Amino acid sequence: MSQFTMAISEMAQGAVAPSILPVWKREFLYARDPPRVTFPHPEYDDVVHTEKNIIMIKEMTEKSFFFGPTEISALRRFVPEHLKGCTTFEVLTASLWRCRTIALQPSPEEDMRLMFFVNSRGKFNPPIPVGYYGNCVVLPCVVSKAEDLCNKPLGYALELVMKAKASVTEEYVRSTTDLMVVKGRPHYKTDSTYIVTSLTRGGLNKANFGWGEAIYAGPPNDDQDIPGLFSMYLPSINDNGEYGIVVLIGLPIPAMELFINQLKVMLT
Repeated sequence: MSQFTMAISEMAQGAVAPSILPVWKREFLYARDPPRVTFPHPEYDDVVHTEKNIIMIKEMTEKSFFFGPTEISALRRFVPEHLKGCTTFEVLTASLWRCRTIALQPSPEEDMRLMFFVNSRGKFNPPIPVGYYGNCVVLPCVVSKAEDLCNKPLGYALELVMKAKASVTEEYVRSTTDLMVVKGRPHYKTDSTYIVTSLTRGGLNKANFGWGEAIYAGPPNDDQDIPGLFSMYLPSINDNGEYGIVVLIGLPIPAMELFINQLKVMLT
């Protein structure tokens, strides 16, 4: 998406062709013959539907949260020594998942799922061409009992996130592609699920269609089929001129109050 947007931006400013020429070879990521699913993919596992694992979508509310250097440093205070090498994405994602779960107050034995989009372009050997327009994004899934997620320190959730992210290799992507063939392109499960994606490096805020760079590049609201399921990390600048990440969170009203209080504990 960002590659296409930047191409249109360049041509709107007079370029006769985009600086990164498109590559259309969809066969780069064809399924293998025969297909071989070599990794577990819990994001597509069947889930038993109960009232406990369905977020009530009535009386939902939305709130944006800004995470600049000060906020990220505050979250890192809870990171154990052996995980100090975690990225901003990893510590932020683990923190939001944990705070969100505490706020929703699920059954202790409920399986809570976290999914996040990973760009796999750099995982291949030989590498995927720079201008490739096919889908190179996969959606690894982390699963934890609610009791563990709520009661154990942040390091527990953080380690799960880091391991899932590190598991995305070329073989993992091939396994996902083959699963699409074996299971007939199943949809990921949304029960007790939180999905995040980061657009902080996509460059959408740098797109210039002739009247300057974008002030904001992201969704206008939390308009989703399942409210509160999905959060985007977007580049932003706060009132003090600090660069950071803004995250839109959607939750039932009582849960939002608990979420804000839990997050405040971590940030102060």
